[in-house]
Amino acid sequence: MTSEVIIDAQPKEISIALLEDKRLVEYQREPREANFSVGNIYVAKVKKLMPGLNACFVDVGYERDAFLHYLDLGSQFDSFAKYLKQVQSDRKKLYPIQKASHLPDLKKDGSIQNTLQVGQEVMVQIVKEPISTKGPRLTGEISFAGRYLVLIPFGDKVNVSSKIKSGEERARLKQLIQSIRPKNFGVIVRTVAQGKRVAELDAEMKILLTRWNEAITKVQKTQERPQLIFEETGRAVAMLRDLFNATYENIYVNDEEICTAVKHYVSLIAPEKANIVKKYTGKLPIFDNFDVTRQIKSSFGKTINYGHGCYLIIEHTEAMHVVDVNSGNRAKEKGQEQNALDTNLGAADELARQLRLRDMGGIIVVDFIDMNLAEDRQLLYERMCKAMQKDRSRHNILPLSKFGLMQITRQRVRPVMDVDVDENCPTCFGTGKIRSSILFTDQLERKIDRLVNKIGIKKFYLHVHPYVAAYINQGVISLKRKWQMKYGFGVRIIPSQKLGFLQYEFFDEKQQFLDMKEINDKS
Repeated sequence: MTSEVIIDAQPKEISIALLEDKRLVEYQREPREANFSVGNIYVAKVKKLMPGLNACFVDVGYERDAFLHYLDLGSQFDSFAKYLKQVQSDRKKLYPIQKASHLPDLKKDGSIQNTLQVGQEVMVQIVKEPISTKGPRLTGEISFAGRYLVLIPFGDKVNVSSKIKSGEERARLKQLIQSIRPKNFGVIVRTVAQGKRVAELDAEMKILLTRWNEAITKVQKTQERPQLIFEETGRAVAMLRDLFNATYENIYVNDEEICTAVKHYVSLIAPEKANIVKKYTGKLPIFDNFDVTRQIKSSFGKTINYGHGCYLIIEHTEAMHVVDVNSGNRAKEKGQEQNALDTNLGAADELARQLRLRDMGGIIVVDFIDMNLAEDRQLLYERMCKAMQKDRSRHNILPLSKFGLMQITRQRVRPVMDVDVDENCPTCFGTGKIRSSILFTDQLERKIDRLVNKIGIKKFYLHVHPYVAAYINQGVISLKRKWQMKYGFGVRIIPSQKLGFLQYEFFDEKQQFLDMKEINDKS
């Protein structure tokens, strides 16, 4: 299996697609102005205590206060609180964490009102993004995640991932990390550290330690609260950190700045793979070129077809996600039981992909087609477990119930990725009246004339639906050639699959969007 990452950086958002054997399996989209991300660390003030919940609300600058439960304060909360005061007591010289004293662990049966006060400053980290009407979820157990290691201030243990089964390798890694671990820091060794040399692990340890020093220096030198003291790496780099493996053949980016950041990160964790990061320079939109746009439109929405007429119906509710498996018009020449098994096995593969693709979390209930044989039900359960092995999120799968339902729980840390694949009418915008379609190219020419002769932009890209682009480019003396003869050769036509039939977008030569819509423009 080969994997490719496609990163589409637009002025307002960044989208990332992971392809396995050219098939879309993960898709993430993040607004550029997004302020919150799992992993961000803040110094903030307690705003309200909730003794009944044994929790508090903390102001981290979001419209809804973040939630912090007593049990999420962490065993070393008192050590953090004391060190925070020591750091802020001297604005000129930073008090080193290596000299900080360890206080007794926080009692597990304690209460929030005896531990915190309204207005008290705390150092917290986001573990769950805002979802629906809920604010972010916080923890007081601070950690800095790298590719091989996770660094934990005020920790005192070295833990090795349970997925590393070899006792000899576990002992080697534990002994190795103990020898390079800074004082007053704990370390978690991740699965991908298996077989790595001490030089690679030590280099990442120093990078993580530098991030901690930079974060605590911000606390020392500034008094602004709430304050972001450590920002998790951008979505592109964060995704690569968790997913990167030797099967990656290419990473394509259409933005120079992000391409540089990604290449820098890859060169740090895998120098021999630095050359797989490539700047995309094609004329087509990057997602169109790699067939991502079509796969997004066919993979999201309520109804998902997965072959031979079979399809899934996916519904989202406040409490859970519900999936219904339908055989559709599938031929039944093999008998009812065999057809039900084949349909369900295909549904299991597609559902595992959909869970990763949409990042669906919480409770998922699947209504498979009824099967009479116990061995078929067991085969389906095993197929679902195998299909979910590639999923990085923690999950649990239960065998089919007597009603033919399968229950799945999957870790949820951010809102489900929901892409609206239904297109608004691009010609009437809901009014029910449109101008004549045959006049659409006349309207485009008026826009071009205004852009060239009134605004003074001579070089630009006009993005239109592929069918419209084919019409504009057809013939020896095409409409495009006529426009170029009249307005200059800076007129370039680009087919874009994301646009509706009579939609259009203008971009300048630096790929900046040009708003050419008029108030009374109905097409």
